[in-house]
Amino acid sequence: MKKPPVCADRACRRITVLSVEPSEEDRAALARIFENSPWSLCPDAVWTLELSVTLRSAWSLLGRQPIPIVLCERELSPGTWRELLERLSSLPEPPFLIVTSRVADERLWAEALNLGAYDVLAKPFDPTEVTRVVSLAWLHWQDRYRAADAETRTMAAGA
Repeated sequence: MKKPPVCADRACRRITVLSVEPSEEDRAALARIFENSPWSLCPDAVWTLELSVTLRSAWSLLGRQPIPIVLCERELSPGTWRELLERLSSLPEPPFLIVTSRVADERLWAEALNLGAYDVLAKPFDPTEVTRVVSLAWLHWQDRYRAADAETRTMAAGA
């Protein structure tokens, strides 16, 4: 059986994830998962969860610090996860968006993935699934921007 990739890079030490979640119960569940779960794909990392109730407060957090992964509830008011996804694309290194929902049906999966979301997580949150999806999103995000940085350095060296 092939082993999953392990994060050995120093940049993997502190990873911030933002959750846009209006439900106090779901915010508490995510906080417990982030505090108590083994992050086997990035075992040396310190995972930090930032919690936001609205898109407005989420956008404020995103403007202050780079955040590679955003979890966003399907049902928000005001605003939608689609609006957040669109706004995220304007950032220099856009975070991956993971849509969360109690109704994570095939229609939501198809819509989210076709519009550019990274994945969909069903509620109630399963700790194993949350850590797996978030860890993989982090590794893919890191690979995307590490590869882009390497390409930029190569092009600059050749100029």
